[in-house]
Amino acid sequence: MPNITVELLSGRTLDQRREFAEAVTAAAVQILNAKRPSVRILFLEIEKSDVANGGVLESDKD
Repeated sequence: MPNITVELLSGRTLDQRREFAEAVTAAAVQILNAKRPSVRILFLEIEKSDVANGGVLESDKD
């Protein structure tokens, strides 16, 4: 059973998550030969103030 964890900056829509989940599930079925119902995807939403790249908070880049 593939367990796939996806970390995303907040702000993605429900439709974007649905589309992503479908595409990743299809890839896991095709590439890993997984059974569709056994593919589990967990979305973890991260606030921009919780992430820094190059020493700069993502929230400061807006």
